[in-house]
Amino acid sequence: MNTASRKLGISLFSSAGLGELGMVAAGVEVLVANELLSDRCDLYEENFPSTKMFRGDIWDRRSTIIETTKQILAGEELFMVYGTPPCQGMSTNGAGKLKSLVASGVREEEDARNRLIIPAMDVICELRPKWLVLENVPGMRYTEIRTEYGPRLILDYIRERLGQEYVGGGEVISCSDFGIPQLRKRLITIFTREPKGAEFYRSNGMSFFPSSERRMPVTLRHAISNFPEIDASVGKNAAPWFHPLHRVGVMKPEKYWWVSHTPEGETAFNNQCVSPFCGYQGNRRHSDLIEDGRWQSSKSTPIYCERCGELLPRPSLAEADGLSRRLIRGFHSAYRRMEWDKPARALTSNFPFEASDNKIHPSQNRVLSTYEALVIQTVSRYEYRWIIRGKDASRTLIAHAIGESVPPYLIAQIVEKTVRLSG
Repeated sequence: MNTASRKLGISLFSSAGLGELGMVAAGVEVLVANELLSDRCDLYEENFPSTKMFRGDIWDRRSTIIETTKQILAGEELFMVYGTPPCQGMSTNGAGKLKSLVASGVREEEDARNRLIIPAMDVICELRPKWLVLENVPGMRYTEIRTEYGPRLILDYIRERLGQEYVGGGEVISCSDFGIPQLRKRLITIFTREPKGAEFYRSNGMSFFPSSERRMPVTLRHAISNFPEIDASVGKNAAPWFHPLHRVGVMKPEKYWWVSHTPEGETAFNNQCVSPFCGYQGNRRHSDLIEDGRWQSSKSTPIYCERCGELLPRPSLAEADGLSRRLIRGFHSAYRRMEWDKPARALTSNFPFEASDNKIHPSQNRVLSTYEALVIQTVSRYEYRWIIRGKDASRTLIAHAIGESVPPYLIAQIVEKTVRLSG
């Protein structure tokens, strides 16, 4: 092989390596990876056996990552560092939970995971890749950390560490603009010392993603409507002849009743009376509200028909006395059906649960199957083995890997651009 033509990269905060599927498809060879969680490392090594995986905390492994990468490069240039720093302390859901914990005195205000960018930048600055690509939640733009320079926004810290040799920044994009059937918004941070790449960035209004390159959204109808029908009931919840992962869990009868009466695009919290003797459709709807500066779910949504008094097919639980019921706490996005003619909402690790935001199938009484999630996340475009030491990975592990990852087809498009802009 002509070594001068090779595009060599490393990955930090690698999870199960789903983003790397896009890197490899775009022609970048991943030399070294680092991940904290053991089961993600197992999946990574199963799928990228030629990549040297360093397990453990990047604070402890950064020197070894640097030394090993330099040894493997043997004088060749590092084309790219790709990283997906943990987002729980930056994401909307994570930030809300952290705010509650801080207010109650359970934890300090700063989330230590946000400071993992510091050892990552130690690695990046030492190896000086031609391109740096990071992906995270949009909230990273406003996240401040303690640094050796004092308090800094993370993006400002990255820019300071890289110095004037690098040009770039962070941009919030929606995956739906890039041929992905998902309204997943991500902060894509790109810096480069490649002159052609810097010129592209400047000439497009300080952007690597000009609007002229955006695509029409891909809908769920286009992505999954031709899949075999399955149902969240015993004996109907899988179609292994179609795909081993086209399966869902079985719902409890009560939940199935709520879901079965939920129209497309609606939440079960808004279901109306189904009594054949009443059928009243004007019961008050569910809404979120702000209390003490934070969003709260409504506690006054009726669960009994306001005309006939019959129980509504809305999420509720029996009280301890067995005689009365109470509304289940939940926002307007919980127990909500998706819509055929729109992309899916962002997939999280909770997509197998009907209470998760906007994850009920548009027309069938179930959540997304694991295979449908892989299609929506574009993992199904690539070869990937969900195997750990010869055994199938659990549905829970697959869900977590999906929720932690960026769609690899997005990464493929980004990395293909960096390759084109590198001559």
